[in-house]
Amino acid sequence: MPHAGFHGPFTRPGRHRVAVLVRHGLLPIEVGIAHRILGDARTEAGERLYEVVTCATEPGELRTTADFTVHVAHGPEALAAADTVIVPAAHERDETYLEGRLPPALAAALGRVGPGTRIASICTGAFVLAAAGLLDGRRATTHWASCDRFRALFPRVRLDADVLYTQDGRVLTSAGVAAGIDLCLHLVRTDFGAAVANGVARRTVVPPHRDGGQAQYVERPVPSPRAQSTGRARQWALERLKEPLALRDLAAVESMSVRTFTRRFREETGMSPQRWLILQRVERARQLLEESDLAVDRIAHEAGFGTAASLRRHLQVALGISPSAYRRTFRAGSATRAGHGGRRAAGAAVPAG
Repeated sequence: MPHAGFHGPFTRPGRHRVAVLVRHGLLPIEVGIAHRILGDARTEAGERLYEVVTCATEPGELRTTADFTVHVAHGPEALAAADTVIVPAAHERDETYLEGRLPPALAAALGRVGPGTRIASICTGAFVLAAAGLLDGRRATTHWASCDRFRALFPRVRLDADVLYTQDGRVLTSAGVAAGIDLCLHLVRTDFGAAVANGVARRTVVPPHRDGGQAQYVERPVPSPRAQSTGRARQWALERLKEPLALRDLAAVESMSVRTFTRRFREETGMSPQRWLILQRVERARQLLEESDLAVDRIAHEAGFGTAASLRRHLQVALGISPSAYRRTFRAGSATRAGHGGRRAAGAAVPAG
């Protein structure tokens, strides 16, 4: 549960309190992600569910990667009062990035974070978490371009260089800027359910969910003007998830051979059509488990898995949890979570994104 009453820089009782810890060389867009995504999460009545504040090791002006500075009003006292701490990247290379150790002021600031507080990083903010020892023995990721350095500095971390974001208990990491959006939407979904997260995504005009295991880097993220895309086939499939869909059906939508379609699809999404289709069906099943009272057999049919046994198998592989356990996890206390104030304790077991 969020802290009750007023404390430090937080002034909104009942809201989940988020502290964004920034450093010199911050990327304005990364700092804005938490404020835009978490700050916009609301109940059906329009009440905001998070209070997000920005803090630094010392209040004052911080340099950015842009042609302006940012004034940060709050110091490290915000970290002691937070339910969640988020550490974005900084593009001024200090000893954290170069040597894998924390500057004294940053180490002291992180020492204020409570033992049960959830903590997350965006991009190379993972270097801070790793240097603090928070990632030892845990699965983590960071921006693909910094993975070699990260692996050399922090051999105790189980680095996964190919994913968008990870969650290992109370600690989460993400790749570059867009993956930070995915991570924050995952936090909203974990805390307050799919309906709230989907509302934020619609208002922000971003996809409501990208699987955390999706590839960071794809060869052709945006097709050239002359290249034929597979986008129509993906949309066509999303509208027919409960139907049997063969690879040749998707290829036919784009008037491509199966071989060409498969190659183009992988270039654009970073995965095979078959894996993408399974992920979309898992996502549809998650939505129905959270938002409907349909029986598991019916959900399996609506999501395109055919049988409850198939749904159970795929959900177990993707999330490590059964449909019934997933439903209990995300619907237990949902009225409280969506109704202003409650959330699962930081560090509680949650299915990975």
